[in-house]
Amino acid sequence: MASVKELRIRIKSVGNIKQITRAMEMVSSTKLRRFQDRAVSSRPYAEEITGLVSGLAAVLGPEVADKPLFKKGAGDKLCMLLITSDRGLCGAYNTNIFAQLERYIAAAKADGVDEKDIDFLVYGRKGYRYLSKRGLTVEAFLVEPPLENIDFAQAAATSKQLMVRFLDGKYSRVDILYSAFQSMVKYVPRAVPFLPVEQEGVTEGEEASISKDSDVILEPDAETIFDSLIPRYLEIRIYNALLESLTSEYAARRSSMKAATDAATDMQKLLKGQYNRLRQEGITKELLDIVGGVEALK
Repeated sequence: MASVKELRIRIKSVGNIKQITRAMEMVSSTKLRRFQDRAVSSRPYAEEITGLVSGLAAVLGPEVADKPLFKKGAGDKLCMLLITSDRGLCGAYNTNIFAQLERYIAAAKADGVDEKDIDFLVYGRKGYRYLSKRGLTVEAFLVEPPLENIDFAQAAATSKQLMVRFLDGKYSRVDILYSAFQSMVKYVPRAVPFLPVEQEGVTEGEEASISKDSDVILEPDAETIFDSLIPRYLEIRIYNALLESLTSEYAARRSSMKAATDAATDMQKLLKGQYNRLRQEGITKELLDIVGGVEALK
């Protein structure tokens, strides 16, 4: 059994760890609210542009299917934008993403695509290290700026890079793997298609801003406006995926640090109980020795 001195040191060490985890929990809570607010504030723009694209697609009709971004790519390889975290201490956040990635690779193999024919663009050091250890092809590690400091301009640049790679004819499709934020305790990894744009996703909008029968005057014309809106539509999809991933990461880190703080509190109680019992045993033993010595002197 540990001595009184050893238990005192352990209690102090657990207390120091508890202070760190509590501070990290508070920081994660603050950043979680910030990124969640950004994600919520971007939704009206995303909904509006989706409605515009949906309405214009309805106006153009079958012509949409002939657009380069709506047709399957000429290449045989796949491209994926993988979004993970730069740091750990966020529970199973990255592990769940990697599990989804393995399912994606297994599905690609079932379709006749070897894992060596999947190129990755990666946000987050955890994802880069995982892919490197697996021997998979990392075409670009998007490290500047850090994911935490990402803004719409950087998301637009990433979207443009993916479009250029797709239109070059090297890939048949481009996908995104990220964590979709659903609640403070639920964030689900999702592998979603990015390019070619799914025609059903933009022609079946619930609240299209423009319809075939509307009196809206389109200048210069519906096709020109549609072609200029599609890049914006893709940019907001990338931006929302990045924001949801960041929000999910900090929600996971907050939960993980809260669990660590609670565990440290329980451990402190257990160690203090052991410390008090051992200390009381020592005091009782000393009293018995004193009483025994007094009795021996009589």
